[in-house]
Amino acid sequence: MSAFLSCSSKEKKAPFTTVAIETIYSDSLSIRAIDIVGNTLRYAANKGVFGNIDMETGKVMEAMEKYHTSIPEFRAVAHSSSDFFMLSVASPALLYKTGEDGKMDLVYMEEGEGVFYDAMTFWNDLEGIAIGDSVAGCLSIIITRDGGHTWTKSPCTGLPEAIEGEGAFAASNTNIKTMGDRTWLATTKRVWFSPDKGVSWQATSAHHIDTAGLTAGLYSIDFYDEDIGIAFGGDYTEPLDTRNNKSITKDGGKSWEIIADGNPPGYRSCVQFVPNSNGQGIVALGFEGIDYSNDMGESWLHLSDESFYTFRFLNDTIAYAAGKNRISKLSFR
Repeated sequence: MSAFLSCSSKEKKAPFTTVAIETIYSDSLSIRAIDIVGNTLRYAANKGVFGNIDMETGKVMEAMEKYHTSIPEFRAVAHSSSDFFMLSVASPALLYKTGEDGKMDLVYMEEGEGVFYDAMTFWNDLEGIAIGDSVAGCLSIIITRDGGHTWTKSPCTGLPEAIEGEGAFAASNTNIKTMGDRTWLATTKRVWFSPDKGVSWQATSAHHIDTAGLTAGLYSIDFYDEDIGIAFGGDYTEPLDTRNNKSITKDGGKSWEIIADGNPPGYRSCVQFVPNSNGQGIVALGFEGIDYSNDMGESWLHLSDESFYTFRFLNDTIAYAAGKNRISKLSFR
């Protein structure tokens, strides 16, 4: 937040016109969750694989986690100042935390029909949240208040009733955005908001985003500040459909407006604001490529056909993206 405010009065930068892509890691993995901490990129993938990359030296440290005879598929990661966390999809849901001995400790496990966790993040060093699909009539939300040592599932009595089929998409670990005490969730059907770090919730409609069908809805959400936010989605089975798949808010999520309706890009799995862009710069990517807007989503420039699932900015020109079999450095110019 402070970084954005300190740069808000700077002269507007020239818009991006190109992106250079350099692969820094390759393996036969599906990588949908990355996290940048200082000069280290951390990741977790399918086949139980997780690791970190030193972005200065390129050195990779990697390991594999098994649970009895099963091999988990990780699609969500997060961090506090001292620990790394990773969360698997499907049942059993397995949430691991960096252990005292350097190994990963299992700190939460959930089994049952419909169990499927999608995204995770932290508000601060003590408090974190993960969300999953609906079970027993309400969205699955687990919260820690003790630095990730223990996690508690929010009871349905304190949550809005789920719409039939409501869940989230485990496509990029960007279904959650936190800012201060505020939290926004992008489900398959709606945007959820909490003003108090997950103590209370309200859910609003998807604001004309197409949510019909099992594969359509919101896939990613990001906020530049407490007012300006974007929700992005579509239908991955119809990735060229550009109708009702991107929406902007300028009042903290109270109201939303469809942008660039009927114009590219279509389905994208991850959207992020460009740092220090006053909320004007936005990058969205997915398996159909990388797109950029310099006017808060009103118009878009297709920068690349390269396929990725998720990405994070390191600064206002460099980002790192992950996808099928690789992690790459993106240099925007």
